[in-house]
Amino acid sequence: MTELERAAHHFRTITHHKLMVMDLCFKIGMVRQGLQHDLSKYMPEEFLIGVRYWCGTRSPNALEREDRGYSSAWLHHKGRNKHHYEYWCDVKPGSDSWTYIKMPLRYVLEMMCDRIAASKTYHGGDYRDWMPLEFYSARNEGVRMHPETRLLLEKLLRMLRDEGEFHTLAYMRWLWKHPQVYEGGQFQG
Repeated sequence: MTELERAAHHFRTITHHKLMVMDLCFKIGMVRQGLQHDLSKYMPEEFLIGVRYWCGTRSPNALEREDRGYSSAWLHHKGRNKHHYEYWCDVKPGSDSWTYIKMPLRYVLEMMCDRIAASKTYHGGDYRDWMPLEFYSARNEGVRMHPETRLLLEKLLRMLRDEGEFHTLAYMRWLWKHPQVYEGGQFQG
């Protein structure tokens, strides 16, 4: 496959994903989040790496990471997109340990839309509502999140698995209209 063909495929993949996230965000009332989602993927620092490592069934970032030991595109991406929990991590002053900041509701909801869309993009017609939770669990991501962010994300992932996308999006839409449930204090899930 030529580089131009890979570029066209990569452009279609990231645009398909972006439009899917946009649709999900719109369904829960988050228009701005949907419109702004993943715009950095079209920047040269991310797009050119994506073209180089595009395969169509896995994230180019994962393939770059396997090849180089890290992903420069991912480092660029997570530093510009607040819907990634990695954006909300920092080193505690005077120590080697990490601190995890509670993500604002808008970004947790966008992260959930992103996870659904990514699973649908990479699994195509084989997608099932349990796949985002399986991906999350296999990577043990919860240990790197603020406890309240983790509780909400896990609640949404389990809801998606057990009750389906329609019900989960309805709950997310309700939560978006009632942010105090998450942001007003100690979220209990």
